[in-house]
Amino acid sequence: MDSKYKELLKTLGPGILFASTAIGVSHLVQSTRAGAEFGFALLWAVILANIFKYPFFEYGSRYANAANESIIDGYKRMGKSVLFAYFVITLCSMFFVTAAVGFVTSGFLENLFGINQFFDYKFLTVIVLFVVCCLILILGQYKLLDGMIKVIGGVLLVSTLIAFVLTLMNGPVEQQAGFMAPEVWDDAGILFLIALMGWMPTAVDLSSWNSLWTIERIKQTGYKPSLKQTLFDFNFGYWMSAGLSICFVTLGAYLVYGSGIPMPASSAAFANKVVSLYTTSIGEWSYFIIAAASFSIMFGTSIAVFDGYARSLERCLELLFYPEEQHEQLLNDRKVYIGSLLFISAGALVIIIFFTSNLKQLVDLATTISFLIAPLVALVNFRLVTHYIDKAYQPPTWLRLLSWAGILFLIAFGTLFLWVKFIN
Repeated sequence: MDSKYKELLKTLGPGILFASTAIGVSHLVQSTRAGAEFGFALLWAVILANIFKYPFFEYGSRYANAANESIIDGYKRMGKSVLFAYFVITLCSMFFVTAAVGFVTSGFLENLFGINQFFDYKFLTVIVLFVVCCLILILGQYKLLDGMIKVIGGVLLVSTLIAFVLTLMNGPVEQQAGFMAPEVWDDAGILFLIALMGWMPTAVDLSSWNSLWTIERIKQTGYKPSLKQTLFDFNFGYWMSAGLSICFVTLGAYLVYGSGIPMPASSAAFANKVVSLYTTSIGEWSYFIIAAASFSIMFGTSIAVFDGYARSLERCLELLFYPEEQHEQLLNDRKVYIGSLLFISAGALVIIIFFTSNLKQLVDLATTISFLIAPLVALVNFRLVTHYIDKAYQPPTWLRLLSWAGILFLIAFGTLFLWVKFIN
């Protein structure tokens, strides 16, 4: 086998994990809703969010390769107050994000197996999802997560592309007589717009996960890739997820928009509707395959979210509250990591109990919180890679310019949300 190909295989992983995290709620739920409720009127927002957020996710991978440490360690180098601010942001968002992802995953599981006939919904969420996710991470760690995501992601990627092509060939659904397109720029439209861009492709504060997974991949393989190889892995996952977001908008726009059939609010019914979008294009024979693939990608997303937040919380706690000489021991015995998993699970469960009846409300809340804190994380990430790593690893001019444009983009729409929500 060619040495360059071997090196590439050793590098690939973190970018695909990122793509899996993105494809979950932002694509299966938010992108599909955008197309179903607004047609292609919000496609520009999906495209711009992917473009303008790109630098800040890329910087997570860039910093990890350049500094041989996670971007969370970089926050501490900038000052303990910066690290503490990130710690607070993580605490404020992690329960809502984990709950939203777990809630959606439960719906796809319920739709696939009809388990709600035998178990209470909340019991299902705790036992089948949270406990199983935690056990997989405690027992299998990164290696199992990495292997699962590559297989699951491949199945859904192929399925989505097939459904997308066949949908384009068949054309859009016939619109209901007297159908009136919803207004994008009224209060309700703007609030959904912000929620849509909040996790498109995912929350900016999750850029730390790229760096954590990059460092873990290096430990797993024993191979330190070049910056070019690390960025290739990231770009492959990032732009693949960006392309798929357009596919999901198209499925919603062609198969639901104007039909008079709304997207359901309950988790299981929504999952069934998403799967039916595929089978409408591919054929009813594909229902179980698509249902299994959709649940699998959401299950992979749930595991990735648990792992990402647990690693982030673990590293924050180590850097903030433990002396440096204890860090290696803490990483080896994994007590902080396991404790973080359990803490996140308990908090997310409490959130789910309050939002069990409304999937849209929970997802919109989680994605809006993510969007409002995005400018702060973006500014910190940008400063970190332009002042705290060697010049050879620093971003080129075009990426710096895109960063400033992205920061302005995030601030502008965050301000618009606050105006509509609290002032207008």
